[in-house]
Amino acid sequence: MARIISSNEFIENVENSKGIAVVDFFATWCGPCKMLAPVFEEASMEARGKAKFFKVDIDASERIAEKYGIYAVPTMIVFKDGKPVENLAGFMPKQNILNKINAHL
Repeated sequence: MARIISSNEFIENVENSKGIAVVDFFATWCGPCKMLAPVFEEASMEARGKAKFFKVDIDASERIAEKYGIYAVPTMIVFKDGKPVENLAGFMPKQNILNKINAHL
């Protein structure tokens, strides 16, 4: 299950973490973000044990969004061992998200 994390939690759970982490950068006012949310949740359930899933509110964590060049939402970034390896912009089906994760396992 994906959870919303703060900037400090981002450093601990994503940047200083081993393995795969998928981060959904979103905004509460974003329509496509709301469409992606249940798909992202389903992907997190199916990939349990393979990857960790987090959400970052770009309005509450502006520095993290700026650091990773998030200028449009939703944007997902796949991290491997704390480094970004894949950017996924816009809404996408669950299977596409899972395929991108599996490519980095």
